[in-house]
Parts: sequence; C-alpha cells; structure tokens
Amino acid sequence: MMKTGEGMDRIKILVVEDQTIVALNIKNKLKNLGYDVPCTAVSGEEAIKEAELKKVDLVLMDIMLKGNMDGIEAARIIKSRFGIPVIYLTACTDCETLERAKATEPEGYISKPFKEEDLCETIEAALLKNRLIRKT
Repeated sequence: MMKTGEGMDRIKILVVEDQTIVALNIKNKLKNLGYDVPCTAVSGEEAIKEAELKKVDLVLMDIMLKGNMDGIEAARIIKSRFGIPVIYLTACTDCETLERAKATEPEGYISKPFKEEDLCETIEAALLKNRLIRKT
C-alpha cells in the first residue's frame, strides 16, 4: 500500500479527539500506517486553527468534543473554509447525531472501537475521492 509518491510529502492528518490517551493511540496507528500526524486537537476551535496552520490533507474528527463547538460544527467550518476532507471517528451513533453529521457530507464515518484496516481503507478512499473532485 503506497502512501507517498515520487518526491511527494507524506499525507498529513489532523486528529481531533478530546481524550488524550485515545488521541495518542490514533496518532500511533496512523504513523504505523505511514501517515504524518503534525498535531492533535481537543476542541473544535483548536481543530479549525490547526487545520489552517498545518495545511493538513485530512481531518479525523471525533463528534463529541469538549468546549462550545462539537466536531460536526468544526467539520462544517473546516470543509467550507479550507476544503479539507473530514472523516468522523466516533462512538456516538444515535440517529439525530448521524443526521447532523451526514449534512456536512463527510468523506467517511468510522465507529469506535475500530480496526486499523478500516481506518486505512477509509482514509485512502477519502483521499482518492478528494483528488478526483479537485481534478474536475
């Protein structure tokens, strides 16, 4: 499985997760898969700031975050301002939340706990979809 092309930088992924241990676990899994994780964020506001500063290729977003803004609102802003694809990573599966999340047109949705293969497949599909959209 190839993550980098000739002379290309590794894919940069922002992990947005308010539980530090979970965030570190995800970061380590992503690094094992060959991705670069320049930072993690614990709130929606921090996620927006980091997405802009770090010029990430993709955001893995937990829906339930500490602070005034949840992951769905943060994802909506990140997608509309920067055009960065978002994959939701969450244990939250109630219908109302899922409907709100779907309205932001995420590139994927992974339920916790997740398998490393599911994470990799969803990320690669999202990146491919995003590349194809940008070409048109």
